[in-house]
Amino acid sequence: MVERVYGETVQHTGTTRPRANLGRVVDDLGATLLELAYGDPDRPGEISAVVFHDPLDQPVLPFHALVLGVGVESPGHVAALLRRLGEQNAAALVLRAPVPLTDEVRAAADEAAVAVLGLRRGAPWGHLSEMLRSLLNQGVDAGLAEEESLGGLPAGDLFAAANAIAALLDAPVTIEDRNSRVLAFSGRQDEADPGRVETILGRQVPERYARVLHERGVFRDLFRSDQPVYIEPFSDGTGGTTLPRVAISVRAGDEVLGSIWAVVPGRLSDERDEALRESAKLVALHMLRVRAGADVQRRLRADLLSTALEGGVGAGEALERLGLSGQPLLVLGVALDERGPRYDNADSATVVHDRQRLSDAFALHLSAIHPRSAAAAIGAVTYGLVPLTGAAETAGTRAAGILQDFLDRVGDRLPPITAVAPVALDLSGVAHSRSCVDRVLRVLREGRLHRRIGRFDELQGEALISELRDLAAVRGEEPAGALARLIDYDRRRRGGLVQTLRAWLDAFGDVVTAAESIAVHQNTFRYRLRRVAEVGQCDLGDPDQRFALMVQLRVLRADSPAPRTGGVRSATTAGGPPSGYRPGSRGRSNSGRT
Repeated sequence: MVERVYGETVQHTGTTRPRANLGRVVDDLGATLLELAYGDPDRPGEISAVVFHDPLDQPVLPFHALVLGVGVESPGHVAALLRRLGEQNAAALVLRAPVPLTDEVRAAADEAAVAVLGLRRGAPWGHLSEMLRSLLNQGVDAGLAEEESLGGLPAGDLFAAANAIAALLDAPVTIEDRNSRVLAFSGRQDEADPGRVETILGRQVPERYARVLHERGVFRDLFRSDQPVYIEPFSDGTGGTTLPRVAISVRAGDEVLGSIWAVVPGRLSDERDEALRESAKLVALHMLRVRAGADVQRRLRADLLSTALEGGVGAGEALERLGLSGQPLLVLGVALDERGPRYDNADSATVVHDRQRLSDAFALHLSAIHPRSAAAAIGAVTYGLVPLTGAAETAGTRAAGILQDFLDRVGDRLPPITAVAPVALDLSGVAHSRSCVDRVLRVLREGRLHRRIGRFDELQGEALISELRDLAAVRGEEPAGALARLIDYDRRRRGGLVQTLRAWLDAFGDVVTAAESIAVHQNTFRYRLRRVAEVGQCDLGDPDQRFALMVQLRVLRADSPAPRTGGVRSATTAGGPPSGYRPGSRGRSNSGRT
């Protein structure tokens, strides 16, 4: 279809342009990121998902998936993988260039009917994954028709907009956000300079270029005005010189959404200058449409996930709409660890922003592991549902591995705590698993365990203790009996009896270890232990009394003043066991250390 746009003749396909097939991928990402190594890019059918290949834990592929073969190099491995992908009706396999196109690989590709693409060296796999998902999701959301168009282009399709602008200006174009991150780009990038290619490969303007642009005041002029800004050539830092550029901000009212950049041979004519200004207005509509669509999708998935996790009448339908009904599910949870110095004086906007970034990163991580996974933020927690693959007995280990990989990728920039719940075998199990995630995250937030991953099967006891603390607080429980007498004695005499009892119980009756833990001599510790039994009027040899004291110490506030420091009593004075203590009834008594 040919139509007039802003005074120029532009060739494009409008709403009939293929939106998610292999030919579209090759057209929009070819030359700069991808190359068609072998196969037919015009096979019918839309690409349903982008999936990373994992040789140790191969995911279940949706129909017509695009598979990223990270680390697959040898012709034998490539051919074997192509045959497996053919059995699952995959659309294409992406390998790091140069692709080993042996006769065996060609035969396997023909047999499987799977195309083979090559990813340019220097382009990160993560950036390719994000760009592919951005391309394949353009204009598709939960609440608006896919056929809607803006300016004769599919609504929200920034790649189509970039190509249309490139045709108007006769120059390669990128559309970037406010942080100079590439959102979409046109064809003909091979006509630009190495800096533009590096920008697209890294999906971000290189730091050395950004620094020069800041020093020249380009960003200041760009974001203060709605007029095109011409950028003279400058040194690229490698002995070469950049080509000239023209840029314009993309605005919605007073808000700057991003910018359009074109590599040009010189200043634009008045006609093309006007075309660029009008194009910026159109791109603003598309960027707002993308943002609105993302918000709609996020809210919809969050609502469906919340309904499924709560159980009740609508849970089954919600799982079905998420594509997760009728199968065992792993239920995971991720929350921002807000205890560190990073958030001591942070405002609420910073915390909310970091929570959203963490949530988005976790959703992306799960989608790479399994295409039918679902993740959404509900309050301060992002929950994830992942279909169970493999035996249920090893599900906990697998889930912990998923979370550990996520922690390794995120690092300390967004410090998370994560939780693994028991496998949800049916609809009612999903709500129970969500409750287990919340209980584990609460234990981790309390900080006593100093760990980032918690499994419910390992932390159920700690969760029960936390809940007992809640119950005691609601009832207004105060220490009573033996523990109350010890606390009262310590407040009057600073005898350190509560501290002694706690150390002895924690050490399972090992006096040597317990004494070392509170930095006192063993004989002093034995003397204090006798005083615990005498003052508290308790029998430390009775397992029921010991357990009752342990529960009280864990659940109730049992603070008392620090003991006095002073001389160590003689072994003669302190040598006897505590009253009621039965020799041989504790921990390591056989070693002679109690």
